[in-house]
Amino acid sequence: MTHTFPENFLWGASISAHQTEGAYTIDGKGLSVQDTRQRDNHDIADFTVAVDHYHHYKEDIGLLAEMGIKVFRFSIAWTRIFPNGRGDINQKGLQHYSDVIDELLKYDIQPYITLNHFDLPQAFEDEGGWSVRSTVDAFKIYAETLFDAYGDRVKHWLTINEPNIMLLVDKKILGKEIPLQEKYQQFHHLMIAEKYAFKRCHELVIGGQIGPVPNISLVYPATSKPMDNQAALYFNSVRNWAYLDFSCFGRYNAVFKDYLNRNNITIDFAPEDKELMENNFPDFVAMNFYTTVTVEKPTEKEGMANGISDQQSEDIMEWGFYKGFTNPYLKKNEFNWTIDPDGLKTTLQTLYDRYHLPIIITENGLGAKDELTSDGKIHDSYRINYLEQHIDQCLQAIEAGVDLIGYSPWSAIDLISVHEGISKRYGFIYVDRTEHDEKELTRYKKDSFYWYQTLIETNQLPS
Repeated sequence: MTHTFPENFLWGASISAHQTEGAYTIDGKGLSVQDTRQRDNHDIADFTVAVDHYHHYKEDIGLLAEMGIKVFRFSIAWTRIFPNGRGDINQKGLQHYSDVIDELLKYDIQPYITLNHFDLPQAFEDEGGWSVRSTVDAFKIYAETLFDAYGDRVKHWLTINEPNIMLLVDKKILGKEIPLQEKYQQFHHLMIAEKYAFKRCHELVIGGQIGPVPNISLVYPATSKPMDNQAALYFNSVRNWAYLDFSCFGRYNAVFKDYLNRNNITIDFAPEDKELMENNFPDFVAMNFYTTVTVEKPTEKEGMANGISDQQSEDIMEWGFYKGFTNPYLKKNEFNWTIDPDGLKTTLQTLYDRYHLPIIITENGLGAKDELTSDGKIHDSYRINYLEQHIDQCLQAIEAGVDLIGYSPWSAIDLISVHEGISKRYGFIYVDRTEHDEKELTRYKKDSFYWYQTLIETNQLPS
């Protein structure tokens, strides 16, 4: 084994529209649920300006080209194209993304475009959001519009970012709690919308490829007790495989169906859904990964929070099925997230063994409180250490037979976190602003920028 990545490996970096663009009402853009969401913490930055990537995209893409990336994964804001979700196209919005695409192609960077990343038009939320079928119909038209407008230049597409996380931690992502029956009707509509995207991409984009983009975290049982193993089986299904089985196999998996039945949940199907499900499939799987999850079978209703001391586990609790448990064998970062690079390899192997499709990682990274020094440096050795450990596991997965085609970590530039604002930074590029002072939004290269640049140049982890 050479410990060198394949020659054609796709090194990239990722962002989302609402966390970076700002310009939230400029050039005809309408409001999304991320613009209007209720905020518990008013001491952090919101998305109105963000890091103003909308006006700085040429500078940002130039820096990413200097870093050497081959892939830029970004999302399009639905409300820049259709300010009210449907109706007349906003030509300024359509032109903006055309300009972004051309700027990327100028540097031979492949666009990987996410159709929707947590920012449903507020006009649809007022009508019932993903709970109503009309949102699916509008999404189909929106997707077709993008395929028609950009399909001559963009050949790689991602569907709906992390529908599993959007539903599992609805309060954190959307600012509201969704009742269980409604939540899984939304699941069906989200997945049918994705099936329409598969279908229309393959029909409209010559040579087009498209894939789902869930957040996949393999679920461990807390102990070797059979009941904890069953808890892990159910949460693996509810969190991970229900979504990808729908995408890749066109079916509801058996464990997930049992979960729905035990919760007395019934799903309304439209007449065309069966044909859509069973005849439209992805070309690859895009996977977001930050860590694994550990669960146990709850035995006492009043003790559901027992054993939880990490941020990711606090929302995992459902009586009769599973509850989160902090894995004592994993370290945690300063934002109380567990870190499990070995789990990335295991997750990749499990996913590839299950679906046999090429995989590209479209999110993986470390949020941290970076410090800009007086001489304009950001010494983020902790981020380099995190990335190095995870990228090493990517290489081991490839050497173990996984068809991993690319790695596009989170995030290309600093962006606004929903819960920690600009203080929680992920980027290779530092954006100089605080929670309440936008300053000049000056860009600085972090140490990790140069480290990643060397990795891409050599196709090997820097020694």
